[in-house]
Order: sequence, then C-alpha cells, then structure tokens
Amino acid sequence: MAKKQKKARKPMQIWKVYESKGGTLSRKTGSCPKCGPGVFLGKHKDRKSCGKCGYTEMTAKK
Repeated sequence: MAKKQKKARKPMQIWKVYESKGGTLSRKTGSCPKCGPGVFLGKHKDRKSCGKCGYTEMTAKK
C-alpha cells in the first residue's frame, strides 16, 4: 500500500503581519485579549477574529 502524498502548504506571510517604523516592529492587527500577546487576530473584511479561541471584534462600516 502506497503512502498518501501530503499537499504542499503556503509559507506564512509574516511581512503582512508586522510593520516597520524607524527601526522598530509593530503589529498591524493586534493580539487576542483572551489568549495573550502571542496570538494574532486575523483581519477580515468586516471583523478581526482569533483562530485559536474564536474571539471576534466587529469593525465599523465606512
């Protein structure tokens, strides 16, 4: 029986998460208030959400 081939994963796009200003790094989306500073919030069209615990912040419509 042959082993199943794994799909190739995209590399993490870390340059989209951080912003460089004058030699210092800052986070663009912020961190989850429940999980702590090690977990990023995912940026969506109308909200920011945590992939670990499910915390969601709705953003105001323009």
